[in-house]
Amino acid sequence: MIMSIFICEDNIKQRSHIEMIVSDYAAVKDCDVELALSTGDPTVLLKHLEANPHQNTLYFLDVDLQHEINGIILASEIRKHDAFGKIVFVTTHAELSHLTFRYRLEAMDYIIKDNQKDIAKRIKECMEIAHKQYLSRTLQKEHYQVKTSDGVRNIALDEIMFFESHHISHKLILHARNKRIEFYGSLSDVTGIGSDFFRCHKSFVVNIKNVKYINKTKREVEMVNGEIALVTAKKIKSLLEVISK
Repeated sequence: MIMSIFICEDNIKQRSHIEMIVSDYAAVKDCDVELALSTGDPTVLLKHLEANPHQNTLYFLDVDLQHEINGIILASEIRKHDAFGKIVFVTTHAELSHLTFRYRLEAMDYIIKDNQKDIAKRIKECMEIAHKQYLSRTLQKEHYQVKTSDGVRNIALDEIMFFESHHISHKLILHARNKRIEFYGSLSDVTGIGSDFFRCHKSFVVNIKNVKYINKTKREVEMVNGEIALVTAKKIKSLLEVISK
């Protein structure tokens, strides 16, 4: 997944310098990083966020933007649109760093413009850390890790049809598109791996994205790979509702 970089710096020379650092990092690392927007006007950035929601974001903001909206206020407005974006301040105003705590901005870093080489180093470090964190979160979000006697396996969530209780206590069967994996666990745990997983029976948790057909008479859920899971009469209506959403 692409990490989107935003820059708001009113000094054209400084803005160009940060743009160059971002471009160099993306080229050297050959990773999914894009410069989504670079501007000196905080209102341009806010309007962009309103019209174009982003995920996996990193913001480099000056504090003094020569505008009625300074970098601190801008960051607090960004938080209204992007609660989980990483924010880094690049500024000459070291004395204002305490405001990041007052406004509860959870800034990733506060870089002082006193050394160009240090600025480049710190910006690259922030990009490196943010990118690794986003990759880690994406992997956790899109895969389910299974520990078996053979080792650890990461199964793509979209490959999972359903989880089924094993006849052996505290053991489950993961039904994937083309395989089955037995491991120790509980259905209450796997229900929480994502909003696409729905407990439709005391012994089954299905991936609603892979449901092909629900047979109300037989109380069965047919998956896209042809496998069948069971659904209770009480859960049929709820299952249909979550699928329709």
